[in-house]
Amino acid sequence: MIPKVFNEVIDLGDGRTISLETGKLAKQAHGSVVVRMGDAMLLCTVVSNYKQADVDFLPLTVDYREKFAAAGRYPGGFFKREARPSDGEILTMRLVDRVLRPLFPKDYHAETQVMIQLMSHDPNVMPDALAGLAASAAIQLSDIPFETPISEVRVARVNGEFIINPNRTQLEEADIDMMVGASTDSVMMVEGEMDECSEEEMADAIKFAHEAIKVQCAAQTALAEAFGKKETREYEPEREDADLAQKIHDLAYDKVYAIAKAGSSKKERGMAFAEIKEEVKATFTEEELEDFGGLVSKYYSKAEKAAIRDLTLSEGLRLDGRKTTDIRPIWCEVDYLPSTHGSSIFTRGETQALATVTLGTSREANQIDMPSYEGEETFYLHYNFPPFSTGEARPLRGTSRREVGHGNLAQRALKGMIPADCPYTVRVVSEVLESNGSSSMATVCSGTMALMDAGVQLKKPVSGIAMGLISDGDRYAVLSDILGDEDHLGDMDFKVTGTADGITACQMDIKIKGLSYEILVNALKQARDGRLHILEKLTDTIETPNAEVKAHAPKMVTRVIPNDMIGAFIGPGGKHIQELQKETETTIVINEDPVTEEGIVEILGTNPEGIEAVIARIESMLFKPEVGSVYEVKVIKMLDFGAVVEYTEAPGNEVLLHVSELAWERTENVSDVVNMGDVFDVKYFGIDSRTRKEKVSRKAILPKPEGYVARPPRDNNRKDNRGRDNRNRDNRRDNRKPRENKND
Repeated sequence: MIPKVFNEVIDLGDGRTISLETGKLAKQAHGSVVVRMGDAMLLCTVVSNYKQADVDFLPLTVDYREKFAAAGRYPGGFFKREARPSDGEILTMRLVDRVLRPLFPKDYHAETQVMIQLMSHDPNVMPDALAGLAASAAIQLSDIPFETPISEVRVARVNGEFIINPNRTQLEEADIDMMVGASTDSVMMVEGEMDECSEEEMADAIKFAHEAIKVQCAAQTALAEAFGKKETREYEPEREDADLAQKIHDLAYDKVYAIAKAGSSKKERGMAFAEIKEEVKATFTEEELEDFGGLVSKYYSKAEKAAIRDLTLSEGLRLDGRKTTDIRPIWCEVDYLPSTHGSSIFTRGETQALATVTLGTSREANQIDMPSYEGEETFYLHYNFPPFSTGEARPLRGTSRREVGHGNLAQRALKGMIPADCPYTVRVVSEVLESNGSSSMATVCSGTMALMDAGVQLKKPVSGIAMGLISDGDRYAVLSDILGDEDHLGDMDFKVTGTADGITACQMDIKIKGLSYEILVNALKQARDGRLHILEKLTDTIETPNAEVKAHAPKMVTRVIPNDMIGAFIGPGGKHIQELQKETETTIVINEDPVTEEGIVEILGTNPEGIEAVIARIESMLFKPEVGSVYEVKVIKMLDFGAVVEYTEAPGNEVLLHVSELAWERTENVSDVVNMGDVFDVKYFGIDSRTRKEKVSRKAILPKPEGYVARPPRDNNRKDNRGRDNRNRDNRRDNRKPRENKND
């Protein structure tokens, strides 16, 4: 018997709907929901342990997976089973986590797991835009403490019109593509890419998305009420002591304020704060520290945060002595690594990124194989964050979710500036060597310079900056180029990248409720000033892309050949193309144009002569002589009835020069007129109607000898010795002796 099912439908206003369903699947989870849009269906479950974990943070896991069966496909690989999450799945996990995590109670430490699975795929629906809605709806159906429903939507601008949750075809035409996460009251997360849009246009897109999110939040509330809203579970709260908090505040606040105002370095500041903390601890007995030592550390951190925030709001000063709009000192260098195809160093304060560029053929494109999307990237960026960059020693456990997310942000910032006709597959790798605030933005800056150093003809250089916001309700301060310490104590941290003409990518996490759009736009405009300052430093180092790739870097040339010539160029079993690559020391890749079906030949090599040799071979294949034109040829083979010649401008393109076309006089021996290696001109007559082969003539461009008499044309009706009728076969048959019978 099918249990009772509860549904709620969200109208997107353009004929499309999203439905929320609960009561049928995964009923042992603390909350479960199926979100459906078109034929796309996501199942989301949430479970949270009833016992608090012995940690001082929320052990939340958000997992998003796309099942290949959802699209009627098999997973790649030998075992035919989904394995580690793809980068696309990890990015979706991060988008959902960043909105959910701040809404759990600060003292809620129970292990919590949100699992979202794509169970059915619709090619016209992008499922990542539904993941945040699914996660929040599942939590609303549980008894887990959570502040308020949220949702996430994708907003795109296509032909000047905003669209909520566009399909992939619409997204390809969009000049704004953003994911926005929000509650009914507040925008909490923004991430996306733009085609050099303005700050006001970005704010308009966020507003449009927020209106759609409000409707989705209301639908979650209605579904929970229809299902039967559960009482929020009780849990053991953290221990609190107001008197102790005040005591520690009084002991530490002024000292921290003084250190913060001194404008010291990260190391000096860290040591000074550690000394103040030890002084505070020293005021308590060992028994007291054993009893509430954890509270001492907690309340000290609160006092430290309060002092630093007050310094900025009251005096406009920051931990390293800068004013709110100041950018840390910057130095840059390009062409640092001798063997890479392009390299650069970008250092801003105590943050440093070393970027490299590698150029390759389409064979090196990054293949994306997900149930919801198959494709390839010919420009991609990888970001590495080793522990030594922050002076730490910790285990290396593969690429972290943070590294995937930061690399994706930098890639989105730069990819729009790669020209459409760039023949290369381009890989950028950023090695973060020092980190004290926004290594992802340092990656954008170093990546820009490395690309220009490599000779990639960027449309415009791109810079990026990380910003912060501190507000107490009445006052606010926007911080340009934040430090690592400022990252966690502010109310909003946002990263903005762009050219001199507009924004190309952004990532925002907003921690305060009801942030006004006026403050948001002001913050974005201050970010623009900082971006332009940094951009000037980049262009002072390398003003324009190098005109050519480096001498040791591969040069790429592309040529187009007709579809019917691809097989001949490759040869049986790849014989011709392999021999050509070996002879010329090049890499040759052939792709078929999906529209014209022509062959796109990519030639990659460091030796210009080798590349030219491949081009000559292709041009030789493509050579088509015109009727009536004269061409220079070279004898490459001698025959009894003529000479085989090749066009000197198209080596390998051969034609027979018949003995009768060598000279006006009768030629008994071919060698009487031409010999191997001779070079001379011939006239091209096209296809001979009699032989149905190409005809060329040497004699046609020679003057006729004086007194020359042309031989009369052949009379096809004349019966001579060569005619069948004069062979006397009838008489011969009559005169033959009877065949002897061998049996006689």
